[in-house]
Amino acid sequence: MRLLDIALDRLVLPGYSRIGYRIRARGWPPADPWPGALRGKTAMVTGANSGLGMATARGLAALGASVIMVVRDRERGVAAAEAIAAEVPGARLRVERCDLADLPDVARFAATGTGKLDVLVHNAGLLPVGRETTAQGHELTLAVHVLGPLLLTESLRAPLAGGRLVLVSSAGMYTQPLHDEDPEYRTGSYRGAVAYARTKRMQAVLTAPLAERLSADRISVYCTHPGWADTPGVASSLPGFHRALRPLLRDPDQGADTAIWLAATDPAPESGRFWHDRARRPIDYRRGTRTSPDRARRFLDWCLAIVDNARGR
Repeated sequence: MRLLDIALDRLVLPGYSRIGYRIRARGWPPADPWPGALRGKTAMVTGANSGLGMATARGLAALGASVIMVVRDRERGVAAAEAIAAEVPGARLRVERCDLADLPDVARFAATGTGKLDVLVHNAGLLPVGRETTAQGHELTLAVHVLGPLLLTESLRAPLAGGRLVLVSSAGMYTQPLHDEDPEYRTGSYRGAVAYARTKRMQAVLTAPLAERLSADRISVYCTHPGWADTPGVASSLPGFHRALRPLLRDPDQGADTAIWLAATDPAPESGRFWHDRARRPIDYRRGTRTSPDRARRFLDWCLAIVDNARGR
C-alpha cells in the first residue's frame, strides 16, 4: 500500500484527484478520529463560509468541537452556519467577522478574546486576477495567506497553548520556490495563479520554523494540501481547470479530510511537517525549490517584523 501511495503522489493526477483519496481511504482505520474526539474543545476556522473552510467547520463540529467560524462577510457566514447546523444536530457554532487581508482588523479581532482554543485552522484564501495591495500596502495573497494568519496566530498563542495549528496550503506550491527576494511580487509579470502558488509555498516553508517557535507553548504546527477539490473558489478562479477536471475533483469533504484528521487524531502527529491524505509528504520534488532551514528562519523573521509592527511592538 505504501508503494502505491507514493506512486499516486508522484503521478499527481491520480493522487490529487478523488481517485487517490478513495484508494488511500481504504487503508484508514474506520474510527480515526473517533466520534466525539473533539467534545469539549474549541476550534477556529478561517474562511469558513464556503468550500473547504465550511467542510472543515462541519467536520470539526461533527466531532463535537465548538467551532468559531471566521469570515469576511458575516451574512454569508451566518448562512453557512445555518446550513451546518441543519446537517449536524447539536452543532455549536459561532460566526465572527474578520478580514485576514487587513492587519489592523486581524489585531482588533484577536483582541476581542476567544477563550481557550484547542485548534486553529488557517484556511482562508483567494486567487486575484491582477496585483492588488491591502490598505497597509501588502500584496493581497501575501497578506491573506501569510501575514494575516501569522498575526492571528501570534496574537492567540496564549489561548492556543497546548493546541494544534493547521495551515491549509495547496499542491500548487510545488511549482514555485520561495521568493523571499521579492515576497510582495513587485517585479516581473504578475499572475494571480503564480502569486497564489508562491504564497502557498511560503506557508509550507514556514511550517518547520514556526513549529520551533511555538513549541515553547506546546502548540503543534501542521501544513497540508487538500488535493484538487471542487470548490466555489476553484470554479471562479480557475474555470478552465475546473471544466477539464471536474469529474475527477474531490468534493469539499474529501479535500478537508486531512485538516480535520490533523486537528483531531490521537496521538497528535509529528509537528512541523507537511501532510496530504493523512501521510507525511515532502515539500519539494525539484531541486530548485528547496529552502535551507536558516533561510526559512530568516523569512519567518521578516514576516514577524511586519506582524510585530501591526501589533504595535
